[in-house]
Amino acid sequence: MATITATINGKKKSAPVRGMMDNVMEQFNSAADHIELHPNIKKILSITNNELIVHFPVKMDNGEVEIFTGYRVQHNNALGPYKGGLRYHPTVDIDAARALAMWMTWKTSLAGLPYGGAKGGIKIDPSLYSQGELERITRRFTFALADNIGPEHDIPAPDVNTNSQTMAWMADTYMSTRPPAERTANQHVVTGKPDGSGGLEGRDRATGYGVFLTIKFWAERNKQSLVGKRFIVQGFGNVGYWASYFLEKEGAKLVAVQDAFGSIRNASGIKVEDLFNYTKANNGSVKGFPESFDLDHEKFFTTECDICIPAALGNQITKENASKIKAEVIAEGANGPTNVEGEKILLDRGITIIPDILCNSGGVIGSYFEWLQNRNGELWQLDEVMVKLEKKMKESFDKVYAYSESEAMDFRTAAYCIAIKRIEKAYIQRGIFP
Repeated sequence: MATITATINGKKKSAPVRGMMDNVMEQFNSAADHIELHPNIKKILSITNNELIVHFPVKMDNGEVEIFTGYRVQHNNALGPYKGGLRYHPTVDIDAARALAMWMTWKTSLAGLPYGGAKGGIKIDPSLYSQGELERITRRFTFALADNIGPEHDIPAPDVNTNSQTMAWMADTYMSTRPPAERTANQHVVTGKPDGSGGLEGRDRATGYGVFLTIKFWAERNKQSLVGKRFIVQGFGNVGYWASYFLEKEGAKLVAVQDAFGSIRNASGIKVEDLFNYTKANNGSVKGFPESFDLDHEKFFTTECDICIPAALGNQITKENASKIKAEVIAEGANGPTNVEGEKILLDRGITIIPDILCNSGGVIGSYFEWLQNRNGELWQLDEVMVKLEKKMKESFDKVYAYSESEAMDFRTAAYCIAIKRIEKAYIQRGIFP
């Protein structure tokens, strides 16, 4: 467990801080103990397969050279190639990449995909760099990863502060380093590409749509309508926007939003498309949206609502604020937004948590569809993609719901049990080399 150091009354004091790796290991161990996971397989799944740290130089617009640090952690590939996003954020480090890679292993397994789990990124604040600089940084990072990624080995995708353009640069760089005869055959080295560069129609909304679907499935199971339901969203990027868009179409009402720049509220409702258009003209920020009131940052999670969607970063719901949350259900659009202590408080209060490895799995399912489309030389229409996505999400939700009911446990533990059992089965059937 990491520590932070603060100066209090002139003296330095240290206190433990639970990181994402601590959370994912506690969640894993809890599920592993419940299913009595074989000790040897538990050892394997408790560690990562490969960890890559690269330092690479990039020339800036002013002619100066900066050195960047990038990471790629490959946790497990028992079920297929490594799969997972790349994020550009100051919080990226090896421990965060390890935790996120493990979550990807459970997520792809739960979704029934032929993938393992990986994650990575660059320790960077992309807002400080020009578009040209970000392109050069991305291409140099791709080159530094070299043969550690590949369409049948490790397939990156967008994550925090990366997008379809980032993936287009990565794909082009990777294909350019292949022999001429192999270049077009490597288009599926990454997913989340633009439509015109081998991308999947609907991939942009897949994660947010999946978040919406799990909320809808939960409401149906509880014989509730989403009409008039109030929801709050932390993070109004790709995931937060699309989840809000589909919830509003279903009759729900957005009443508060928080991003890195500020928090806003309007008990009468915030129009999703109006807010989206405002952020596009306001450097991506919701702050100052005219049809809202400013909300104190610390009071965001105290907003009266029925549904809470944390769709920003990890460790946002903790023991400090979990007791103040008013929602009936929390849908984890982000990876690891609720830490272990916060979750215990929420569950004790009877609040349902739709866990990240289920709730936001629409993104990796969409990535799988794109990978298949590229691999088979096909083009899928948007309507077809959305139907396939809903079917896969429903299958996963129903499995988790049924297991949770039969074992009298929370959704997260149920989801972990299902995911880990599938990987255990693969090891048992194949054996362990040598």
